[in-house]
Amino acid sequence: MHNTEISQILQDFTLQNEQDSYLISFEGIEGSGKSTQIKNLCQYFESLGKSVYQFREPGGTKFGEKLRRAILESEIKIDPIAEAHLFASARAQLLTQEIMPKLKEKNTVVILDRYIDSSIAYQASARGLGLNTILNIHRDSPLNIMPNCTIYLRIDLETSLARQSARGNEKDYFEKENQNFYQKLIDGYDMAAQTFKERILIIDGSQSVSDVEKDIIKSINNKLGIH
Repeated sequence: MHNTEISQILQDFTLQNEQDSYLISFEGIEGSGKSTQIKNLCQYFESLGKSVYQFREPGGTKFGEKLRRAILESEIKIDPIAEAHLFASARAQLLTQEIMPKLKEKNTVVILDRYIDSSIAYQASARGLGLNTILNIHRDSPLNIMPNCTIYLRIDLETSLARQSARGNEKDYFEKENQNFYQKLIDGYDMAAQTFKERILIIDGSQSVSDVEKDIIKSINNKLGIH
């Protein structure tokens, strides 16, 4: 897709602009450390006296959780375009039902475990739908609302596989995919980071937990002007 076409589509996207409130998303492949760092960031913002809400995708609503189970527990291949719209459906409901009302509250932070960049990584890149398809799905409200910033915990394929193996958890629908799929996920996240340079903050997820946390807080404070 040409840069001019991307630019035209991105004109329909809007930054979350409620005063005194922030929308922050976390992205990264399996084993990147999202869950740990989301917990740490929630505690950090709570220490600043902010009201903090955390949601996962797909999920966060009864509707979204049902879709989550339908996708992650599927024993048959889901068509890529169906996959993309299922995630977008869960996202739209979460935005309307939970995120947007909470952002209207003063001094509030909403933290998301995955958002549009996961759709870019999983469906645009790994499933081969292309960036154009995913961006177009998100052009209309409320899906065109973008986070104030996104933390992309970047790790390489080897680190991801090693950490997944160490956890030893039962694999879901996506985790059963092969190494080529995971490499395409990394490529997709890198593509998202290139497309949304201002919004996405790349953090080296291979560092120690404490070093990653320090980098995240420093990057977010600089980005949002928090002192």
